[in-house]
Amino acid sequence: MTEIRIETERLILRPPTMEDFPRWAEFQADPEATRFIGGPKTPAETWRIMATVAGAWSLTGESFFSVLEKITGRWLGRIGPWRPHGWPGPEVGWSLHPDATGRGYALEAAAAAIDYAFDVLGWDEVVHTIDLDNTASIRLAERLGSTARGPTRLPEPFADLPVHLWGQTRADWARNRPALAG
Repeated sequence: MTEIRIETERLILRPPTMEDFPRWAEFQADPEATRFIGGPKTPAETWRIMATVAGAWSLTGESFFSVLEKITGRWLGRIGPWRPHGWPGPEVGWSLHPDATGRGYALEAAAAAIDYAFDVLGWDEVVHTIDLDNTASIRLAERLGSTARGPTRLPEPFADLPVHLWGQTRADWARNRPALAG
C-alpha cells in the first residue's frame, strides 16, 4: 500500500501506527472526550478500536487518519473518511484528545479529510453523524458548510443513539472550501 500522508499548515494526517496508542488510549479513557462516541474505553478496548481503524485502511483504503501536530509529532486525534457497514452514508468524522480542542485543529484536519474524500477517493458526498447534544460537532459541521439533513438511524450496536445526519455534496464543497483556506 502506498504511504498516505497529508500535510496542512500545522498538521500531519496519516493512517494510525502503534506509536499513537498511548495518546489514543488517554483519549479513549476520557469520559467527556468520548461522551458522544460510546463512552470511555479500557486500553484493551482501545487497542481493538485502533486495530479496526487500521484494518479498515487495509481492507478499504479509507478510515480515520491519526492527526499529528506537525511541530511536535504529538497525536491529537482521529479524523477521516470511512464507510462502516450499514452506515447512512460515506462519513468524514472527527474526535480529538481533550488537550487538542479549541485550537482549530478539527476544522483544519476535517477540511483536509474532506478534500481527500472528494479528490482521492472520488466520493460524491460526505456525511457526518452527530449526536443531538454535541454542539461542538454541530458547529464544526456548520463551519465546514455541511447542512442538517434530519434524524438518521445507525446500524447495531448504535441504533438507539439519537443522531442527526449532516452533509454536503461535492458541488457544495467546491463552493464552501475556498472560504476555509488552507
